[in-house]
Amino acid sequence: MNYIVVDFEWNQSAYGKCSVPGIPFEIIEIGAVKLDEQGRKTGEFHRLIRPAIYKKLHYVTKNLTGLTESELRKGIKFPYALVDFLMWCGKDYRFCTWGNLDLLELQRNIKYYHLEDMLPGPITYYNVQKLFRIFYGDGKNAASLEYAVEFLGIEKQAGFHRAVNDADYTARIFNRMDKKEAARWYTVDYYQNPKSRKEELHLVYDTYAKDVSREFATREEAMKDREVRTTRCFVCGRPAAKKIRWFSGKNRAYYCLAQCREHGYIRGKIRLKKTDEDKIFAVKTLRLITEEEAGNIRNMKEEMREKRLEKKHREEQHEG
Repeated sequence: MNYIVVDFEWNQSAYGKCSVPGIPFEIIEIGAVKLDEQGRKTGEFHRLIRPAIYKKLHYVTKNLTGLTESELRKGIKFPYALVDFLMWCGKDYRFCTWGNLDLLELQRNIKYYHLEDMLPGPITYYNVQKLFRIFYGDGKNAASLEYAVEFLGIEKQAGFHRAVNDADYTARIFNRMDKKEAARWYTVDYYQNPKSRKEELHLVYDTYAKDVSREFATREEAMKDREVRTTRCFVCGRPAAKKIRWFSGKNRAYYCLAQCREHGYIRGKIRLKKTDEDKIFAVKTLRLITEEEAGNIRNMKEEMREKRLEKKHREEQHEG
């Protein structure tokens, strides 16, 4: 298997607003580095893409990349660049990116041109920024690519914010990591979300598990689904008893608290996502937590209850 370390530069409306639904950013440059299983660099890919949607460069894009509109007019159309890129990738590979946005924007651009069959999802990949956070950071705060390069003492041979340069830096960072350890922390991009129960994702890591459901017509229908609401312990597979049932918490997410007799407290968190077609799917994370963190869930529920009571009281006063 090869590793395809890829980076995209993209442009947006010069006026800062998404004028084309479903595609807020248009890819204008593809850069990639190919590594073999031992991490040896075996190839490099680069294409400039002629914009078809946002033809005027946004000032941020222009300042970061140094690209000009005259340069981009000499580029090729996105569908041709995509074909070239995927043919160069080959058949047996896994993407590596810095962050979780590149593959999302790639799939949005692919969908705009109705080319989804060329790269079906969900896509499994390695988020090297996440791996850097796990292996070298505090596990929580994301680092910039330049910071990671400096932290690891990697020589700066080229500037940042050009696709092939950033792909090369990301590849060199990835090569400092144990590939077997990295494989335990793979990421799945579910922009192309499951459409049926058979396609639902059940991902298990060391300290947490993530489930991605099929589509539902409404948020209410999703939250009533038994599989969405279940809190089975992902370590031993046994049902975990609910201590606090699902409730609407902070940041538009749903939370619950469960307890496995063998492995302790489990925090459940559900985020409901909307597709481009206004369907709903659920992303549920079950995470092993400490007793102190379990107390935080109890406090959150009480806080949300008090806020609802205050809101109800204000509404009653207004009506009166």
